[in-house]
Amino acid sequence: MAKQIIIKPVVSEKAELLSEDAQQYTFVVAKTANKIEVRNAVEARYGVTVDRVNTMVMPGKTKNRSTKSGIIRGRVPAFKKAVVTLIEGDTIDLYNEL
Repeated sequence: MAKQIIIKPVVSEKAELLSEDAQQYTFVVAKTANKIEVRNAVEARYGVTVDRVNTMVMPGKTKNRSTKSGIIRGRVPAFKKAVVTLIEGDTIDLYNEL
C-alpha cells in the first residue's frame, strides 16, 4: 500500500491570503515526506505544475482545558506543513474538494 503524502489542505486566513495573492497553497503532509514526494503528489492529485515547495515541522503544543472535575492537560501532536507555489496561471480549487 502506498503511503499517503497529502493529509489535508490548511484552511485559515493566512493560507487564503497566500492562495489569492501569491499562488501558494498550504497542506498538512506526512512527517516522512520530502519535497520531491510532495511536489509529485500535488501535481498528480490536482493536475497543476508546481514551481517550488517549502516544508516546515510545526512543534507539538500543550493545551489546558477547564472542566467541572478540574483542569485537563493534554498535548497536540507535531505535524509537517508544506507551502506549495504553483506556476503563473495554475490554481487549485480546495473548496470543491471538501
